[in-house]
Amino acid sequence: MGLIKMTKYRTLLLATVGFNFSFLIWFSFAPFTGGMAQEFGLTPAEIGILASSAIWMAPFGRILTGWLSDKFGAPAIFAIVLAYVGVFSIFSAFAQDYSVFFVTRLIVATAGITFVIGIQHVAEWFEEENLGLAEGIYAGVGNAGAAGGALILPRVFGQGWSGPLFSTNWRAAFFYTGIVSILLAVAYYALGEAAKSEAKRQATKQNASLKGWVHTATRYGTVVLAAAYIMSFGLELSMNGWLATYYRTAFNQDNFVIASTFAATFSIAAGLLRPFGGYVSDVLARKEQNILPFFKGQYRGQWTFLGLCFIVVMMFAMTLAGLSGVLMSTVVVGFLVGTGCAWAEGAIFAQVPSMFPNSSGAVAGVVGGIGTVGGIVYPLFYSAPWLANFHLGYSVAAVTMIPIVLLSAWVFRPEIAKVANTAGFTGVAGEDGTATADD
Repeated sequence: MGLIKMTKYRTLLLATVGFNFSFLIWFSFAPFTGGMAQEFGLTPAEIGILASSAIWMAPFGRILTGWLSDKFGAPAIFAIVLAYVGVFSIFSAFAQDYSVFFVTRLIVATAGITFVIGIQHVAEWFEEENLGLAEGIYAGVGNAGAAGGALILPRVFGQGWSGPLFSTNWRAAFFYTGIVSILLAVAYYALGEAAKSEAKRQATKQNASLKGWVHTATRYGTVVLAAAYIMSFGLELSMNGWLATYYRTAFNQDNFVIASTFAATFSIAAGLLRPFGGYVSDVLARKEQNILPFFKGQYRGQWTFLGLCFIVVMMFAMTLAGLSGVLMSTVVVGFLVGTGCAWAEGAIFAQVPSMFPNSSGAVAGVVGGIGTVGGIVYPLFYSAPWLANFHLGYSVAAVTMIPIVLLSAWVFRPEIAKVANTAGFTGVAGEDGTATADD
């Protein structure tokens, strides 16, 4: 029992606040890449590597913490992550050697693994018919922490910063966000409760075995949703870490506050619109509404598929807008890319706990972990030295997304989708206690 009696809405609030700050501290480096590049002598390609490195630890970390949340409960795992992230953020503020700085920020970047912890925590409290909206609110408002970082941090810690400990703005930002992270860790551990009932807690805990994890990780549903998350959330991660640099470099925009503000429009769309994706998925499932007849009966899958197609189209449009040379048209299309990410992400994580109600942490860990691979790979496209300009990388990324769209079209067919949570690439069907993939 925590300090206060928890309800599903209080749990949603606690998880959302924790994840929102996790996202803020995860991408707290993005508004300050200019200052860091100047101090450490970094090239644009090296900044791209720094943006990519922010995701390196996420795949394994999310897979592990998703399973740990099922086994030990979300409050303890969330608190542990927030605590060590805060400590290493403070360390990074004092780093003088770039190698030390790089390693400490790599550890701070594991703040992103809290996503699956909160997904599991919310799923343990909400009923199936409202999971899409609840998870959409959690992840959407949480993801908007990146926009908060882009809008707030460069204004609070401006270029003329002069504080009691630091005369460098980005060092001060890393120090004080680290302090807040540690305080949030204490609050999460003191207030959080793992599940709405002891029966629910035990059902989830009993499924948290290695054999059960391998089974769920290799189901068709898990695999396709993980791939879809690469091109939605992975894309979001890459854009959060890159857009401020893109607007500043490709359009010769020297004011880092303005460039960060333009970048924040993407983060706002990708974050705050995510509940829309989950809510529509819930509505289509409740009303049994077919919007793509060739995926008849797969109501949530139809909505997810449309979201993935929209992302591909908008990524090609991002290149065209950039080649036009009109900065504001690129900002508008960037907002639409963020909208597509939010749409698909909300739809995907409406499907995850619906398909796997007693293994939501494990499956969320696989989907969320594998999904971050896009955040590692896509920044390398954006800053690739073999491209003629910075605008073409978006189209290169879009081409790599097409096989994922085709995979989702195969899995979401009615004859495959109805067994997508029991049939897979290894083992035999029969996960205990799962709902069918048919909504």
